[in-house]
Amino acid sequence: MSALDQVVQAGEGALLTIPANGRLRMVDLHGNQAVDTLFYDAHDIDNRYSAFDTIRTQHAVYLTTGSRLISTRGDELGVISDDTCGRHDTVGGACSQESNVIRYGHHTRHQHACRQTFLTLGAHAGIGQRQLTHNINFFMNVPVTPSGDLKFDDGLSAPGRYVEVTATRDLLVLISNCPQINNPCNGWNPTPVQLLGWW
Repeated sequence: MSALDQVVQAGEGALLTIPANGRLRMVDLHGNQAVDTLFYDAHDIDNRYSAFDTIRTQHAVYLTTGSRLISTRGDELGVISDDTCGRHDTVGGACSQESNVIRYGHHTRHQHACRQTFLTLGAHAGIGQRQLTHNINFFMNVPVTPSGDLKFDDGLSAPGRYVEVTATRDLLVLISNCPQINNPCNGWNPTPVQLLGWW
């Protein structure tokens, strides 16, 4: 029996505490939904997920089964222990109202964005702007071109695909189920995801 079974609607989020050795599974219910996610040491939020250290340690830009999620202090926070999608982004970052304006125009300024969700939910755990960092975009497809540019392409996921993270230590997990409608990361149609947990 799962300790967690929660559906998160598009544009909403979750703040979870996952104990060491607990497993968190994110299920892409309809396909092509981007799930922006941050990981923190539950006992020290300044020790948080680092995209740079994760990429450098594994010599890989994309994440999948076996990828170790490394913190700013070089600690292992968790491991992707199961993955039926096959590739996840950790360089594209989270959408914000400011980046929406730069990328898509002033008419998008009012649109809700992942950064707002992170700040609103993170406040309950003392997570503020200083503790926000580069996140993982589960199920999102952001190819890196040979020249180093990023492209936001159609997702590689499909309905029912999932990714599972096993916590190496007690974790706080901050999730924004991305509301982005201006690029194909969500198939132009943000949809709900399911969170399952066992511990």
